[in-house]
Amino acid sequence: MPELRQEPITKNWVIIATERSKRPSDFSVKKEKRKGGTCPFCKGNEGKTPPEIMAYREKGTKPDTPGWWVRVVPNLFPALAKTGAGETHEQNFYLTKPGAGAHEVLIESPEHDASLETHSQQHVREIFHAWRDRYQALINEEPIQYIQIFKNEGSIAGASLEHPHSQLIATPLIPPVVDEELKGAQEHYQEHGNCIYCEMIKHELGVGRRIVAKNDHFLAFCPFASRFPFETWIIPQQHQAGFDSINDQQLHSLSIIVQEVTQKIRGSLNQPPYNMVLHSAPKGHSHAADYHWHLEILPRLTIVAGFEWGTGIIINPTPPESAAEYLREVNTNLVEEKERLSWQQVH
Repeated sequence: MPELRQEPITKNWVIIATERSKRPSDFSVKKEKRKGGTCPFCKGNEGKTPPEIMAYREKGTKPDTPGWWVRVVPNLFPALAKTGAGETHEQNFYLTKPGAGAHEVLIESPEHDASLETHSQQHVREIFHAWRDRYQALINEEPIQYIQIFKNEGSIAGASLEHPHSQLIATPLIPPVVDEELKGAQEHYQEHGNCIYCEMIKHELGVGRRIVAKNDHFLAFCPFASRFPFETWIIPQQHQAGFDSINDQQLHSLSIIVQEVTQKIRGSLNQPPYNMVLHSAPKGHSHAADYHWHLEILPRLTIVAGFEWGTGIIINPTPPESAAEYLREVNTNLVEEKERLSWQQVH
């Protein structure tokens, strides 16, 4: 019969609709047709974007010219902009404040048809290096309080351009979803004296049923109260509150497990669109004892409809135990010895 499950951090409920249970073959995922045409993110079109903020490029090449392999530019139509902090204004019970912050596009490759699944492992590591570089560059700026890095893969997931890219939006406030997590983690810490995410990691490693993949530094698992089919979290096995604290060896391990998980999801489910979102500690809390940064990979296999919008309770037709078992068995041909040698060659 269906089962209600409570997410232990936010205390939100989901319905695991076992009577509607869907296997991977039950999801109808249509591959999106490539639009083609002129792309401002492709090599040779650097002049069609705002001037670059940062780039990893060949020595001797100039900014806003070819020769780069990862490039960061301001978003042409920013959700938030560097306009100065400003004050909150109140009119009756309505509040407003200036849309101050930052909105950047991290162009992940000069190649239009590349992806996290097809990049070399070294290139994936470079992408996450860029994430960390921009995160560290912005986290202490005013009026920024929180940095959200995310990736929309596919038009259904919100990608307006096909070219591989992720985005960063720095906000002058802590977003409600993150604030909900922070409060839940703080309450658990005050009551039990430990990090709820660390407890979750320990439990999942002990049970094993929801684990998708793991390596020396990271665990990938389908959370107990998964909102979406094949929802997968990637989390540091050792306590770490802020993404800005990640070191080079962890970045290497992160790139390996992210590529492995995306290969499993995309390769076995007919390349579904997905969102990847980073949840990290806000400004001033990078070394907090009660919070734990993590990546959430959210395949877009179902539609959020009226019941979900009306109640806030998501219906998930695929139990996370079944999803994890399926993904564990997908062979991605990622060889541990090859990964180890790759790390040694770079370092």
